[in-house]
Parts: sequence; C-alpha cells; structure tokens
Amino acid sequence: MRKIAIITGASSGFGLLTTVELAKQGFFVLATMRSVEKAVAFNAILDDQEILERIEPFPLDVIEADSIARFSKKVQSLEQVDVLINNAGFAMGGFAEEIDASDYKRQFETNVFGVMAVTQAVLPVMRKQRSGKIINISSVSGRIGFPGLSPYASSKHALEGYSESLRLEVKPFGIDVALVEPGSYQTNIWSTGMEVAGHSEEKDSAYEEYMQAITRNLEVGKKKHGDPAEVAKLIVDLASRETIKRLRYPIGRGLKLMLLVKQLMPWSMWEKIVLGQVFKKKL
Repeated sequence: MRKIAIITGASSGFGLLTTVELAKQGFFVLATMRSVEKAVAFNAILDDQEILERIEPFPLDVIEADSIARFSKKVQSLEQVDVLINNAGFAMGGFAEEIDASDYKRQFETNVFGVMAVTQAVLPVMRKQRSGKIINISSVSGRIGFPGLSPYASSKHALEGYSESLRLEVKPFGIDVALVEPGSYQTNIWSTGMEVAGHSEEKDSAYEEYMQAITRNLEVGKKKHGDPAEVAKLIVDLASRETIKRLRYPIGRGLKLMLLVKQLMPWSMWEKIVLGQVFKKKL
C-alpha cells in the first residue's frame, strides 16, 4: 500500500523541496498551499511525469475555518495518513515596544494555531490506524530568542512546547511527533518573506541604530546560509523511519554547538556575546 504524506506550505522553500523529495521516494503527497496556482513550481523542478502524478496540490489556508473544514473532509477521504508535515509559516520581526498586539496575533495564527488546527484534522485518522508521524518545522528561534525577532521567536517557542506535550499525548497510539529546527538557510523567509512590524525609517524610533545593526548582520550572514535541500532530506529521512526516537532535530552549521553553549553558559555571558555580535563591539 502506498504511503501518504500531507504537507502544508508546499509551494516554496522547505515545503516545495520536501514535497518533491517525498514524491521521488515513492510517497503520495497531498501538497497544500493557499493558492494552488503556485503548484506550477513542481513542474519547474520535475520533468518526470510519474513522480509529478504522486503530488496532489490542495488549497489550504491554515488560519481560515472554512478552509480547515474542507481540508478535514479531504483527509477523511484518504485511505490512510502516514505523515503530516506542518511547514506553513512566516517570519515577523521588529521591536516589542513598537509591535502592536494584533501583529503578534497574526504571527501566532499561522505559526501556532494553524499547526494546531491542521493537526487536529489529521489526528483522528492516525489514532484510528494507530500509526503516523507528525513533523513540525520549528527553527533555531524556537530555542533561542534573538533581538528584533520576538514575534517569530515567541511563536516558535510556543510550537516547541505544544509539540513536546503532543508527543507525550499521542505516543500511546503509535504516533510519533518530531521537531525539525533549522538554523539559517537560503529560503525566502529571511528575504522576501520577512515582515518587519511597527518599525520604519520614516518614524523617529529609538531602535533605529539597533535595527540597522541587525539588518547588516542578516545581510552579511546570507553568504553563510545553508542549502535548504539538507533540511528537506532530513524531513524525508524522518518520514521514512519506522519510528522517530527523539523529539528535536536541530540542523545547520554550528547550530548544535550554539545550543550547547547557550545551555551551559551563564546568561550574563551569553547576553554579552549576542549583543556583541549584533553591534560588533564589546558591551
């Protein structure tokens, strides 16, 4: 029997590459995206019709109740669901003093509440079949709060807590939950997909120098961003395993060392290192 995977945010970035890799490995993929017109991206990557036929684009807006209801019906029509990959999300930056609460809500609606809604639609099928894997795409920002990224970091921290509890709840039903935690990769979430809330050069902001320093660091850091295909391969590897034995899977150059250093280092020292990196001077 064919294995079936569902992925959100399949039209670009990690989602696009993971969808293609899953199809290459023999999975049938329900590739969800807000606009199915963007599914032409699959044809730009694949020229093998047999593999393309394993991908079914499906419209899904994870923050719209009606869209979730239609998705739920689609899930129930499938003979099984082996893997759910919650990948849909976006990054919002800015400084907490300047960000309206409504912007935080928008960030959480997609990155957290959208994941919860999609997962609730899929869990009854997995629980009934007593098997399945749920892979939530988190971020290094789910473990480390960087300055100027509190909306994104707080949403990913919430996703981490949700996933930890969820894994313990569904493990007795044969369902595994995992978090993939990428560092910096060459996806548009940090370029065209990055949204800055509450801050503009036209405004008289106390954080203008801070924002310029962060922007410079992001631009310089792009040269060191990894190949997103690495993350797609990790996701597909987890999806293909008999069981997923760990909850967290950090990936990216130097990321595991960074997480270890943060865990072991006194906060006062960690704080000086982070701010020193931003401003390129000792504080």
